[in-house]
This record gives sequence, C-alpha cells and structure tokens, in this order.
Amino acid sequence: MYRTNLKHHLVSACALLLSFSFLFAQDNYKLKYDNSLVYAGIEVGSKGVKMSLLEVGKDAQISGAFNILKDTSVNTDFISFSQPTSLATLNGLSNLYGTALKDYNIPSNRIFTVVSSGVKMQAEKENKTNWVNNLVDSFRLKINEPKRQVEVVDVLQEARLSHLGIVPISKRHATFLIDIGSGNAKGGYFPIDDNINDFKLFQLNWGTKSTANAAEKKCDEFDKTLANYNRQLYKVLVAAESSELIFAVNSSGAYNLNDYIAFSGGIAWAAATLLQPEQIDNSVVVVSYEDVMKLGEQLYSNYSSLSDTALVKNIDRNLDKKAIAKEIKRVHGVFDQRSLMAGTGLLLKIMRQFKSIYESKGFFLVKNGQVGWVSAYVDQSVVK
Repeated sequence: MYRTNLKHHLVSACALLLSFSFLFAQDNYKLKYDNSLVYAGIEVGSKGVKMSLLEVGKDAQISGAFNILKDTSVNTDFISFSQPTSLATLNGLSNLYGTALKDYNIPSNRIFTVVSSGVKMQAEKENKTNWVNNLVDSFRLKINEPKRQVEVVDVLQEARLSHLGIVPISKRHATFLIDIGSGNAKGGYFPIDDNINDFKLFQLNWGTKSTANAAEKKCDEFDKTLANYNRQLYKVLVAAESSELIFAVNSSGAYNLNDYIAFSGGIAWAAATLLQPEQIDNSVVVVSYEDVMKLGEQLYSNYSSLSDTALVKNIDRNLDKKAIAKEIKRVHGVFDQRSLMAGTGLLLKIMRQFKSIYESKGFFLVKNGQVGWVSAYVDQSVVK
C-alpha cells in the first residue's frame, strides 16, 4: 500500500530511500551516479545523534536519482538533561560532524545539522531550553564554526515533511499519519486535495523515551522492580491521556477526513517486527488494537516469548529465519524491555481514540519511516 513514487516528489524519494538505509546500513559506500554530490544530515534527537549520507544525482528531481550511502547513530539520551548525557551528545554530534567532514570529505556547506522537535518540546516542557542552547553553542565552539546553522526544527515542519516522505501521493489526502518519536509524537494530514502547503497538525508532548523516563522518575528509589515500573507507567499514560491526548486527537478533526490511520517511528517498527516477524520484506503491516494490546501484555508478563529464538520457532521454514532473527535482535538492541513497554503503551493510548471507527480496517504500522523527515530536510535545502 505505502510505496513512494520516486519520480513524483523529491522529498518522498529521499525519505523512503533513507528509511531503507536505516535497515540496511553499510560500513562502506560506493557512488552510484556520475556528476553527483554527497550530503550529510546530522540530527540531535531525544534518544541520541543520527547521521545519514545521501548521494544526489544531477537529475535527482526529475528521475529520482538518489542513493543512500550510510546511516549511523549514537545513543546518548539527551532529553535526560544531565551533564553526562549532554556531554555525550556534544561529543556524538561533534564526532559525526568530523567524520562527515574529514573521513568522507564532505564540505561543511553540504553538512546539515538540526535539533529535532522532540528535543525542543521536551526542553520546553521541563524548562530546559537552556540545555539545547548550550549544546548548540558548545558545538559551534568545538568545531570552530561560530556561524554554523543548527536549526531547532519546528514540530509543524517536521510533521509535514514526515508525511510527504512516508505516505505515497495516492494516499496523501486520505491518511492521518502519527510519528511516535523518542521525545514526542507528531503528525497530521493534508485536508485539501492537491495542496501540500495546508497541513493540519497533530502533536503530543509524549514519546517512547520521555514516557519511559517519566515512569522511571516515579519509581521509589527503594523499589525499582519491573512490577512497580509497570504501575507507574500506567499512571503516566492515564495522566497523559486525560490531560493531552484526548484533546489533541479531537482537535485534529481527523475522524471524518481520513480513511487510514498510520503510525511511524521506532516503536511502530518494533511493534510491527515483533507482531509479524514473517513480514520482514513488507514496509507496512496492518494490525488491530487487540494485537497491540496483546503485545503490551507479553512485554510485561512473558518477555522471553518475544525473543528472536522464540518468535522464529513459529515461522514457516521456507522463510529466511536467519534474517528474521537478526531483525528481531535489532529491535531488542534498540529498545530494552521498559522502553518497549512505554512505547507500546503510548501507541495503544493513541489507537484507543480511533478504535471504534477504524477497527474494521485496522491500523497501519510503517516500518521504514524512522528517519524520513531528516532526509527531506536535507533535500529541501538542496533544492533551494
């Protein structure tokens, strides 16, 4: 269903290709096109710092001549807003910038550095905007580029680019897309046919990591057990639902204007992989609310049943079990048990708002959309 048409939109092309590179990153790269240029996009996100290298051919906008060269990330948990995580983020950002500049010989004017909206929203919620400003200033000082642009991306811009990069043109005006990131959830839809400038925004100050952090903070210092974490997570999610989520969904007006409800982001990829590991070659899977609810229960009470060994046992022998097991291991490498519980819990709370209306169609989990907006940001800058 969700398959981007490379020839129709430059942003969509780059985003989809970069998303696939997230799954199949390579240690080395080879240029594919003649007379092409290589660009780097480096993002400070809630969970860490991410860099993507993109080759753009001379006929890119017409022919879709794009090639994803490399995708890498460093986990630093910046939104904990502590000295250790801030220093780790600064080092990760500086090191990736140095890698692009020196190891890959990409000139500084083709290296784009941004701070995600998830970081911006979490910093504003906790009155920690000074941590973001200090990071940017320290980065400029460390790389000796006092005028280096490090844009703190607006949530509307990020959500719009995500939609353009993930949803194909044929479904663009019928899809409500929600991207659940580490620090926030954002998305929306285009209410007017053939108009990509008018975008109806959905935003929520909760993401996988920020939800997990909030639950951890509520745990008594003498009781760090999983059972207590689960109790505190429930309280965090109920509070988020009553104070923000219901209003955010209702005010979006998505009920009557969208035929499809789609989710992207790391937790969407993780849930899709754990629920339907046999669909490894499909970038989108359809699930029900009940499917995700069962997953949430397994994550807490029977976590071992979601290991690569356990899940592969029930898969058809004709499928590539080695590749499937590797992908499941990647999920557990990116998310620990508590983060999976938090992200799945948040996903369920959002789904619940649409359950009665969309249960006959199911919900779409987009696996290859984790980094779509970053490439779109780089690509729009290239077009300019």
